[in-house]
Amino acid sequence: MTEALTVSAIQYTALDGGIMPNVDEHVRLIEDAESHGARLVVFPELSLTGYNLPLLADDDAWLRPDDPRLDDLHEICRRTGITAVAGAAYREADGTPRLAGLAVHPDGTTDFGFKTHLHGPEESLFAAGERALLLEVDGWRVALAMCADASVPAHSTEAALAGADVYAVSALYTQAEEHRLALHLGARAMDNRVFGLLANLGGATPLGQSCGLSGFWGPDGLQMKSAAGTGTDVVTAVFLRSAIRKFR
Repeated sequence: MTEALTVSAIQYTALDGGIMPNVDEHVRLIEDAESHGARLVVFPELSLTGYNLPLLADDDAWLRPDDPRLDDLHEICRRTGITAVAGAAYREADGTPRLAGLAVHPDGTTDFGFKTHLHGPEESLFAAGERALLLEVDGWRVALAMCADASVPAHSTEAALAGADVYAVSALYTQAEEHRLALHLGARAMDNRVFGLLANLGGATPLGQSCGLSGFWGPDGLQMKSAAGTGTDVVTAVFLRSAIRKFR
């Protein structure tokens, strides 16, 4: 267990052209995060395709177990020792469709977290998950959430009761949602005495222009650091366990 954890939130503008161009860009950004000392890198919701749900009519837009298109992502995590969380549409072995966060570990394993609180057209495309996935990185426990999950206090509370130190949200918040974003992330961190992390999808999306603001919140609910604009950015911070102890 370490006293400090260096984390990077990737504000990411997804590329056209499907999963492979986005995998290549994820690899480049993980290399960037490594130069800042990151041990955990978190990308936004649906980062491997962008949040464009009509594209999911194409079967190639979905990942499957042991998908070879993720080989380069596995290799960069193995080489750097980083755990990276990417967002994708994913079909389980039995065909169950999920809005997923894929946590790729340096040892070659992958964990899958599924969005619990689906909304709008997501409800007809995906099956909801049951709870936040808890990862362990250097002895820190990291709960994965996706977008609307952060709007439901019970989602983060359940994760905190299970031992989470960090509540990591992969999302798409658009312009005019800045206040909502700040309330969600600040409240989830403060109420549960955990660090908050947001990786927001950047650029223009079918739901509107991103509002940016990817970054970090302390267990006091105050924002620590955020992206300056709305495009792709690597935002890095160091979480200290001593900051959590003050509130527990």
